[in-house]
Amino acid sequence: MNHPDSTPPGKLGTLTVRPLDPASDAALVHGWVTHSKAAFWLMGEAELQDVEREYREIAAHPHHDAFIGLHDGEPAFLIERYDPTEVELKGLYEAEPGDVGMHFLVAPTDTPVHGFTRAVITAVMEFLFADPSVRRVVVEPDVTNSAVQALNKAVGFEVLREIAKPEKDALLSACTREQFEVATGGTDR
Repeated sequence: MNHPDSTPPGKLGTLTVRPLDPASDAALVHGWVTHSKAAFWLMGEAELQDVEREYREIAAHPHHDAFIGLHDGEPAFLIERYDPTEVELKGLYEAEPGDVGMHFLVAPTDTPVHGFTRAVITAVMEFLFADPSVRRVVVEPDVTNSAVQALNKAVGFEVLREIAKPEKDALLSACTREQFEVATGGTDR
């Protein structure tokens, strides 16, 4: 599923997705993940070479991949997709067939657009559910990240329980295809 995907154009523009290239995208992503608004990404002190190494490892991993999201053709967000039975949540929850894990990060901006982050998470979910084998998206936001918890709820995520990960206490949450469609009015908007 490494092909570009897009959401229908709307008042917020067109959102598309392309694979992240660790070499050519490292400087861009470094600026995003080290920004103070990306504190929950846990890479605030990362050097450029750390970011490039991290995304080379993700690119080489058979159960983890990363994408750059574009807003009207310009890089605007980051997506990581992973198999939660192999990465991030391995052994920490009761996996179901068709589960996929996700992280997303909207690029920092001095000119935020109302509704943009919600449009991004909706596009990310549409991107993930475009794969017919995906039945449920699971996430593990930090228990103190109320902003992303609200976004998750808005697109249909349900908190399953709190879990302890090595780097954080997290709220294990899941969203089925049906929950997403009910929360957002369906993927054919």
